[in-house]
Amino acid sequence: MGGPKLSAAQMAQRRQTMLRVAFRLFAKKNIDSVSMRDIAAKSNCGLRTIHRYFNTKDELVVAVSSWAFDKFITENRKRRRKDLSQTTAAEDYEFFLDSFLALYRKHADLLRFNQMFNVYVRSEHISEEKMQPYQEIMNALRERFHNTYEKRDGTLRTNVPEEEIFSTTLHLMLAVVTRYAVGLVYQGGTDPERELLTQKEMLLRQYTIQ
Repeated sequence: MGGPKLSAAQMAQRRQTMLRVAFRLFAKKNIDSVSMRDIAAKSNCGLRTIHRYFNTKDELVVAVSSWAFDKFITENRKRRRKDLSQTTAAEDYEFFLDSFLALYRKHADLLRFNQMFNVYVRSEHISEEKMQPYQEIMNALRERFHNTYEKRDGTLRTNVPEEEIFSTTLHLMLAVVTRYAVGLVYQGGTDPERELLTQKEMLLRQYTIQ
């Protein structure tokens, strides 16, 4: 016989617990070495229970990534001091750059997880269909940048294609904060904060109009 039927709120809470536990284990140990059984045990439930929420490990991994980034984006929005209607495109772009610095300063675990997530997705050949929840988060980020670009108020270089600015900024900033977060940069005698701020300033000079 099964246990007592859970309410919708209790089910949502249990799912959140599984996501939180999985994220913590994935970020600490790496994704390949963590099993669904490990996650179930740390979530205080059985393996069959966790499979009621996530059919496969791939589904869980994608859900964890979507959950973690959505959580960060929601938190990050609270740093805004002005309504978007009151900011320039250059100010919005600087906020975008500062978001990567916030990731490094407060969410190194998310950067470590994301590094392993990218490797896992490629090695397991996860389909575009399964990646849809994660892609929706990325599309929302791209849409917000599009709104910045479309302000066309003379403070952002719109003579450069939108996709070029977005892609270059995303890849350069994410790459460097990730390398520092996972310890791939030799830090003897260096100041990570100063170097990250230097890259931010270089991108500001490249794409904004002073």
